[in-house]
Amino acid sequence: MPDQRNNRSGGPGGQGRGQGRGPRRDDRPREQEQEGPSFDERVVDIGRTAKVVKGGRHFGFRAVVVVGDNKGTVGVGVGKAREVPDAVRKGTEKARKAMRTYSLSDNTIPHPVTAKFGASQVMLKPATPGTGVIAGGGVRAVLECAGVHDVLTKSLGSSNKLNVVRATILALSQMQSAEREAYKRGKEAADLLPPWRKTNGNAN
Repeated sequence: MPDQRNNRSGGPGGQGRGQGRGPRRDDRPREQEQEGPSFDERVVDIGRTAKVVKGGRHFGFRAVVVVGDNKGTVGVGVGKAREVPDAVRKGTEKARKAMRTYSLSDNTIPHPVTAKFGASQVMLKPATPGTGVIAGGGVRAVLECAGVHDVLTKSLGSSNKLNVVRATILALSQMQSAEREAYKRGKEAADLLPPWRKTNGNAN
């Protein structure tokens, strides 16, 4: 028995296990450095859910998370778990996988748009520089994560936060750049620009 204890603590077998654990600790910082760029993550809503079973009720949580890079790319995810941190983590992972790039015009949107998801309806309008994001709740989270700094919004219909976020994402997916619309109509891009963007005479 004494010989076995010596082998476990300081013998060749113990040293072999110690050497195997050492490189793993050294690799952990490298894995963190190889992770993707940091994103703007915002938790829009956390709701409690209940499932009725034979023995009673099982409570859980649902988290709505918005993730964006502030450069036109944004995604929405919904995570469900028994604990709030796990629900937020799942929602963040799904939001990152669902990230898409949408057409923007500098710090605002190219044109007015209205989108409806379920019973929620969202209306977005471009605004002059310095206006800010005139929005609240889920609409503000989506637009700011997407990189929009000047916009006017109005939420109509249901105030369900998940549906409002989905409606905002749907509105962003309907955005078209001035260059593409001008090409379709056979006009110049400057003819479709708002007044505050016609100073340079181009779409940049």
